[in-house]
Order: sequence, then C-alpha cells, then structure tokens
Amino acid sequence: MEQLVSNGCGLVTQTDWTRKVTSADQKTKTVTFFNGDVKHILEDGTVVYYYAASQTTHTSHPSGLEVFHFPKKQIEKRHPGGKREILFPDQTIKYLEPDGSERTIFPDGTIVHLSPSGEKMVDFPNGQRESHTTQYKRREYPDGTVKTIYPDGRQETKYASGRIRTKEISYHLTT
Repeated sequence: MEQLVSNGCGLVTQTDWTRKVTSADQKTKTVTFFNGDVKHILEDGTVVYYYAASQTTHTSHPSGLEVFHFPKKQIEKRHPGGKREILFPDQTIKYLEPDGSERTIFPDGTIVHLSPSGEKMVDFPNGQRESHTTQYKRREYPDGTVKTIYPDGRQETKYASGRIRTKEISYHLTT
C-alpha cells in the first residue's frame, strides 16, 4: 500500500509489514523491517543499517569504509584495502593488517606488534622492549641490559657494563 503523508513523505507498507518512507525532498529513504531492523539510505549514498536483535549499527560509506557500532561500545572499522581497526571501550585500539600482522595500542601507552609468523614485540612506556620468538623471549632495558630466556629454561643477562650472567637449568631425576 502506497501513501503520501501530510508532511510530503512517501510511505509504502508491504504485506510483511515492512515500511519504506521516502523524505519529501526524495533525498533519504528509511526502511523499517518487520523484525525491528532499520535501514537508512542517505543522499550521499551512505547506508546505515541497525540490526535490532544484536543492537548493532553497520554504516557503509560510498568510499567502501564500513563502520560497526556494537552495544558494548566497541567500534570496528573495515577499510576498503582490508585493514581493520577496532576501538575497545577501554580505549585500546587494535589494527589488523591484510598481511596478518597486528598492532595493539593500550591506554597506558604499551604497544604490542604481532607479525604474521607469530613473533611478538612489546614496547613499554618506560622504554623497555620485549620480543617473543620461537627461539627465545628477550627483554631490553633502557640502561642497555638485555635478559634472554630460552625454551629449555636457560637464562642469560647481559648488563650494560658488559658483565654476562647465565643461569642453567639442572634436571634431577628422582626414583
């Protein structure tokens, strides 16, 4: 059923109770679906879709950028080239790259880099840096000290003075 509302808007109601409202100037359209979902089509081509069941809003921009607003205040942006950006409620930001690498920035200034191969690099606000590989875990301190821990439990600390301290793991077999 098609109607013209007193304010000049066009209203179409379908048999499944889906309603389509076109603004008087024909520049925006709003579709309300029987399940509570709402779709707004704006003049510039931006489409804003609200999913009632999940309380999620999905905005598609003509540039290809997609933005999701989730009910727990998480926001996710999907860029046309495949890059994703997630903003968490605590202000942590995670960037996911098309090559599989990740970068997470925490509110305290800590930055975690994760490579596609699984290697992890952590930069702390106090100047310390930590790297995790399959061969070792290493922490570098601002004074030049470097502490390395190997998978077998051995530890090596190289101090800025040049001194090296090693800790070997001894295994005792008890019967």
